[in-house]
Amino acid sequence: MDDGGTPPWETAAPLVRAARGGDALAMDDLLRTVTPYVTRLCAPIAPGDTADAVQESLLAVFRGLRGLRDPLAFYGWVRAVTVREAVRVARRGARETPADPEEITRLKELKDLLAGAVGGELGADVRDLLARLPVDKRAVLVLRELEGLDERAVAELLDIPEGTVKSRLSRARSSFRKAWTR
Repeated sequence: MDDGGTPPWETAAPLVRAARGGDALAMDDLLRTVTPYVTRLCAPIAPGDTADAVQESLLAVFRGLRGLRDPLAFYGWVRAVTVREAVRVARRGARETPADPEEITRLKELKDLLAGAVGGELGADVRDLLARLPVDKRAVLVLRELEGLDERAVAELLDIPEGTVKSRLSRARSSFRKAWTR
C-alpha cells in the first residue's frame, strides 16, 4: 500500500488506463512505478542475469499492456509476465549451477531466513543459495515463499501441473535448508 493506504493496484489503475490509451508519460510513470517490483521478482529467479530479466520483463509489459483488460489486475499480470521472462532469461544464461547434494548437511527453516530479509531485500547469503538452485526450483520457491502464492497459483503462473509444483517445492526447500546450514 502507498502512504495513503491505497493498494498499489488501485493507484496504478489510472496510469494503466492512460497508458493503454497511448499516453507516453503515463506509460513511463507506470514502468517506473513497477520496476522495483519487477526487480524484486527477477533477482532471485535470474540472479546472474537480473538486469536482462528486468529489461525483458518491462519490455513485455510495455508490449502487452494494451491486451490487459482489467487495470486492477495489473500487478498480477505483471507478476505473470515477469516470472515467465525471468525464467526464460535464467534458462538462457549459462551461469546456472545447481546445488551440490554432497556438500549439503544440516537443516534450518527457509521461512525464518526469508522472513529475516530487511525491508524486503534478501541478504547476500540467501541470494547466493537461491542462485545455486536450478531455475525451475528457484522460480517455484520464490513464488511460494517470497510472493506467498499457493501451489495452484504457482502451477497456473508457470503453466505446469500442481503436482510438479509440489515436488519441485519440496526438493527446493530441502536443498536450500541443507545448503544454508552447511
